[in-house]
Amino acid sequence: MSATTEPNVGSFTLGGPLTAEPTGPIEVPEHEEWSLPKGFAWVFPGEGNRGGLLRPVIMADGFNLGRSKLDVLYHGLESGYPFISELRRRGRDVILLGFEERSASILDNSEAVLAAVMRANAEQLGDARLVVGGFSMGGIVTRYALARMETMRMDHRTALYFSYDSPHRGASIPVGVQAFSHFIPFPNNFAKQMNSPAARQMLWQHYDKDTGKIGVAPERTEFLTALDRVGGWPQIPMKIAVANGRADGVGLPDVKPGEVALRIDRIYPGTTFYTHAQGDDVTAAWLNRRFPEAERTITTDGFPEVDGAPGGTLHTYTILADAMEKLGGKADLRHEEVCFVPSVSAVAIRDVEKQADLYARIDELSPEESELDDFLCSSTTSSHTAITEELCTWLMDRLPD
Repeated sequence: MSATTEPNVGSFTLGGPLTAEPTGPIEVPEHEEWSLPKGFAWVFPGEGNRGGLLRPVIMADGFNLGRSKLDVLYHGLESGYPFISELRRRGRDVILLGFEERSASILDNSEAVLAAVMRANAEQLGDARLVVGGFSMGGIVTRYALARMETMRMDHRTALYFSYDSPHRGASIPVGVQAFSHFIPFPNNFAKQMNSPAARQMLWQHYDKDTGKIGVAPERTEFLTALDRVGGWPQIPMKIAVANGRADGVGLPDVKPGEVALRIDRIYPGTTFYTHAQGDDVTAAWLNRRFPEAERTITTDGFPEVDGAPGGTLHTYTILADAMEKLGGKADLRHEEVCFVPSVSAVAIRDVEKQADLYARIDELSPEESELDDFLCSSTTSSHTAITEELCTWLMDRLPD
């Protein structure tokens, strides 16, 4: 591998099922498109609905880098379980909300939600109230937008708010992986994604590329303060959520703390990533590069065993390994996926900083500990934002008449 080809190592980004590019062409039904501040929307009328919106369901896209690809989102929402088709069959008008930049600040992208809600209300026929929510980061953006509208005395006419595996108490990307994105000695999309405003606001621990320190990013603190200013949650609608992780405290049994998750050779020779373990001065990754020559050890203090925790998973190390191998490297992949959104975070019932909270048996906790009105965790561990019949049916059965 020469120095001239090495920049391509960072051309990938991390994403879940809803952002995965399908292998073949995507067939998207006829729809209307709305142009919105900071975003846009595709509108799919419910079966039998003629002449305008009757029972709108606004569903916001999640986190990644760049402009939303609503065709890819549509495909993801129809894979595994035909979520959009079933909503439309039940007479719901589906409004897929995308963002001009998915990695932009949650506060900025909330403008698109506000505009979509106001337009849906303006164009709606009848008096059915809205359903508004989103997937992953989309659930956080819509949560903030609705709460802000209430603070501004704007009538959002929303009866139900929902989130689908959204990181209400924070998400996790291994800090060694975050550090590696900046260890690549060239500008790259991976580093841009890890250092984006949304990533800084979402991640419970962030690697700062300028200082090399690991901690709560200032942008996260500022966002949580902004969220508190608008009351934390919308107060008018019923609030529900689903989690791709389990509720019984069982995480990923094969992901043990302190184990090698991935080792890279040939490219970045000997670079090794370890699953997060408890304790201080614990090695999370050893990074090594040839151009320019450098090595770095990434350590953590006071972390829980977050990689194997109950929660929606991300194929973090698989994506990284595949990127290395495509460029002629050799990858020893031991753990394909790790926890991305802990179950306790997705259902807003515990914080993720402490081991006991992270692995809490949600099914044994009082539901009143959650900030939500109702929630469901998956019966089996599934990929972050994976569309399953179990979760979608539960959610649809709770939509207002």
